[in-house]
Amino acid sequence: MPRPTILIDCDPGHDDAMAIVAAARHADLLGITTVHGNAPLARTTANALVMTQLLGIDTPVHSGADRPLTAPARHAPGVHGDSGLDGAALPPLARRAASTDAVRFIVDTVRAHQGIWLVAIGPLTNIALALRAAPALAGAVAGISLMGGSATFGNRTPVAEFNVWCDPEAADIVFGCGAPIIMSGLHLTHQAQATPARIAAIAAIGTEVSAIVADLLTFYSDRYRGTHRGLAGAPVHDVCAVLALTHPHLFARRAARVDVELTGTHTRGMTVVDQRPMRDLPASNVALLDTVDADGLFAALTEAVARSG
Repeated sequence: MPRPTILIDCDPGHDDAMAIVAAARHADLLGITTVHGNAPLARTTANALVMTQLLGIDTPVHSGADRPLTAPARHAPGVHGDSGLDGAALPPLARRAASTDAVRFIVDTVRAHQGIWLVAIGPLTNIALALRAAPALAGAVAGISLMGGSATFGNRTPVAEFNVWCDPEAADIVFGCGAPIIMSGLHLTHQAQATPARIAAIAAIGTEVSAIVADLLTFYSDRYRGTHRGLAGAPVHDVCAVLALTHPHLFARRAARVDVELTGTHTRGMTVVDQRPMRDLPASNVALLDTVDADGLFAALTEAVARSG
């Protein structure tokens, strides 16, 4: 199948970093935009730049929103460390962002490239702002492949996943925009865990990139095993949103109706998946990914690491 043309909007984050690795190998990556999320915007932007350096790619990085649409920013140092990419000796930063106007870059890039996919793997603030600035974008993109939400459980609250929980208003705009959406939620991404054996296979490649990736995944998995029951390693959430486009055969999907809860005392940020066994339901707005071949996913990620740098 032809390589998809993509733009990644992200908040690196260990799993975002892995998604950039996968995209650099398996897709035509036109740009990276950064948003608040796993760490403050200055850190997520620096982390995206460092990953392009490490991989030896000249993909431009544009920084974007430093806070949600209507609330203060909230971060995840307990998962990713204070830098957002703790756990590895990353090279000194030697690059600068191409601009601080991610929204303009998103709008201009979509207009210039027919059939581009937006891969949204952080809070959806930048994407929502781009849709507000240019509503026609929803009909111009091939679609939006996002990591966010869940059909079953949350990770910031019992029912809310981090990316949607960070900016539910932005997520509501995106889920309701009318563009084709592929959703990789926690119910899916927890199937793709960076186990010790999978990390060892990456480390065994024996390159600078593989050593850094293995160190990042080791730190990330240690954090997850310390806070979760029954996990052999950290879920590489964001990789799923890239490989859903480049390796669609690894995933099972179904059409679903998904709405974002904005006001509930215990449910704000929940992605409400209509799973009633009824004939007369609202029209679907999402291709919901249900299962993934985790071994196949890690084979694709390991290949990307082996061919990087």
